[in-house]
Order: sequence, then structure tokens, then C-alpha cells
Amino acid sequence: MRAFSFLDQVIDHMDQVVRTLGNGVSAMRPNPAAQIEESDLSAKEKRHIAGLMRVNHAGEIAAQALYQGQALTAATNDVKENMQQCADEEVDHLAWCQQRLAELSSHTSYLGPLWYLGALCIGVAAGIAGDKWSLGFVVETEHQVMRHLQRHLEQVPKKDEKTHAIIQQMHKDEASHASKATDSGAALLPFPIKRLMNLTAKIMTKTAYWV
Repeated sequence: MRAFSFLDQVIDHMDQVVRTLGNGVSAMRPNPAAQIEESDLSAKEKRHIAGLMRVNHAGEIAAQALYQGQALTAATNDVKENMQQCADEEVDHLAWCQQRLAELSSHTSYLGPLWYLGALCIGVAAGIAGDKWSLGFVVETEHQVMRHLQRHLEQVPKKDEKTHAIIQQMHKDEASHASKATDSGAALLPFPIKRLMNLTAKIMTKTAYWV
């Protein structure tokens, strides 16, 4: 198997950036809502659901950047491969959120590059800190995302089965990522770092809902 040079990795990363921010990703797995008929939603309901899915999409952009940054600086190949696998699975989430937003006649967040850059810096820093801390960031990130998705499930009208199916599958995948990171030796992050991550996530979610 060919060993990729640093330049190869940079080129591959830039390709991932362009596809992530340019809405050019394609899901590897079938959309969990593909076979579900559209619900009769009011204009107000559509706007709210679109806002929630825009937040989810922004979160997936950040997740891509976080995992890619961690993969670039991971100390061991096992952790590097783990991060890349998580990033690949998150691509499905990106594609599903994009498709649902299009169905709702809405758009992704205009601040995508900002979400990406911020998360990439965090991912690189976490990777440099060491694999156990990098994995710890994965666990805490996924736990926060899971709580966030659960709140969205409670807010989306039950009749909107398409959106529910997508969010439920995303929640399942995030739980799997957290479990894998824990099993791989993730360190428990200090409370101040968890608190800072939570505050940062709140800023992103409140902004992405509208912009």
C-alpha cells in the first residue's frame, strides 16, 4: 500500500474542505428518510425545522473539521484511522441534512467557513495534546451533540417523520463514535474545558439557526 507524503495529505485535506463547505458531499449510506413521504407542514413549522436542520448541518461541518484536524496530528495510526472513519460517517450526516434543507426550501449556514476553521484549530490542538486527550474531545463532543439532537427530536413535530428518521440515525451514529473513543482510551476532560466547549456550541447553534 502506498505511503502518502505530507503533501498528499494536505491535498486530500483541501479536497475534503472544498467538498464540505461547497455542499458537494455524497452519502455512502442510504438516506434514512428516503422512503418516507413528506408531511403536511405549515410554513411556520417548515421554518423552524429548517432552522434546526441548519444547526445540525453546521454541527456536522464542525465535526468534519474537528476529526480532520485530529487525524492530521494524531500520534498513532490507530487513532488517525479512527478519526478518519468518524469523519467519513459524518459525511453521511452532512449530505442528509443538506437534502432535508433543500426539501424544506431552505439553505445551509452562511457561516460554514467560520465553523470549519474554529473546529479545525481545536482538532489540531487536541491532536497535539496527545491521543488520549484527542479521544476525550471526541467523547465530550459526541455527548454534547447527542443531547443537542435529543432536544431537536422533542421540538420537531411528530408528524414530520422524515426529519425524525434522519436525526435518530445521527444520534445513533454519534453514540457509536463516543463509545469507540471511550474504548480506545479517551481521557476525561477537565470541567472547565467541557464548559468552554458547551458555551462555544451554544454560540454556534443560536447563530446557525438564523444565519
